[in-house]
Amino acid sequence: MTVYFIGAGPGDPELITVKGQRLIRTCPVIIYAGSLVPTAVLDGNHAEQIINSAELHLEQIIELIKGADAKGQDVARVHSGDPSLYGAIGEQIRCLRELGIAFEIIPGVTATAACAAILGAELTLPDISQTVILTRYAEKTVMPPGEELASLAQHGATMAIHLGVKNLESIVRELQPHYGSDCPIAVIHRASWPDQDWVQGTLEDIQAKVQAKGFRRTALILVGRVLASDSFAESSLYRVGHAHLYRPEG
Repeated sequence: MTVYFIGAGPGDPELITVKGQRLIRTCPVIIYAGSLVPTAVLDGNHAEQIINSAELHLEQIIELIKGADAKGQDVARVHSGDPSLYGAIGEQIRCLRELGIAFEIIPGVTATAACAAILGAELTLPDISQTVILTRYAEKTVMPPGEELASLAQHGATMAIHLGVKNLESIVRELQPHYGSDCPIAVIHRASWPDQDWVQGTLEDIQAKVQAKGFRRTALILVGRVLASDSFAESSLYRVGHAHLYRPEG
């Protein structure tokens, strides 16, 4: 028996790995995060039991898994995006290790990747930014020392900020001294869902644009010079005259 932590992707049911889809269709027990995972992701399943974990607390989820383990039934534990990012799987895994229950993590498409696709952007450009910082706004969860938004902003790297749209004013205030008021920023609401929407602007004008849209939750913030720059060097990978293992010199 194995518990499979499956990344269902950001919303579009087709943005799931073949492996993840296969496991959802074959596992006899499915426990899915119904508040963030569309039910269409479960299409084609033959499960004996399907449970929406949005209504449960951790202990109830573990009891369901223990019940499946007693019957020798594999469990598809379906999370949104990639389960290793803000998926709250760490606490579940800790319990499974204590119980001696096998598990496996199946990666998924991240919300950050979906947002970059919507914007038609590459998040790492030569001479502009070669680093992407994935973080969240400190509200209920206190950030560890050195991970405060202002500290991370000192790097000037491309940044993806989860769970922060309600605190956009504070975020802009912390970012501006390091990125500059003219720095490009985008706020993407429900990326890859049928009702996806987004706005792009600068740190100077993004608040008014977001307020006009009415985004209050389920939105990701992307900030960085990569979002509005055509002035960058070409990568070495495809540059004429640059030799490598698959394209020897001469």
